[in-house]
Amino acid sequence: QVQLVESGGGLVQAGGSLRLSCAASGRSFSNYVMGWFRQAPGKEREFVAAISWSGGRSYYADSVKGRFTISRDNARSTVYLQMNSLKPEDTAVYYCAADRSTTDVVRTTQRAYDSWGQGTQVTVSS
Repeated sequence: QVQLVESGGGLVQAGGSLRLSCAASGRSFSNYVMGWFRQAPGKEREFVAAISWSGGRSYYADSVKGRFTISRDNARSTVYLQMNSLKPEDTAVYYCAADRSTTDVVRTTQRAYDSWGQGTQVTVSS
């Protein structure tokens, strides 16, 4: 299994920025599609962003497109989520996830990901 640890969450004002990181402990990080999901109180967990093995392809939920950027550093086994122009509706627990499938396909469903971090809280005040 892959161990994932998120960090960087916190409290920010609307319009502010935050950078989340996810450190992975595993032998094949460069062959994992990595994703970010989030869950607000009383709501289902939803897809945010994902990135291919070498970072050449990425996919974003419409709600964050143009504001969030996912990136990865395979040498450091770390994936990042840069969040700009934050809105109160971005408030949620953010989870990092790894897809260990043997194909470099970026997926948006929770089912595709088999390793999950414990989450980090992001709160955006109005």
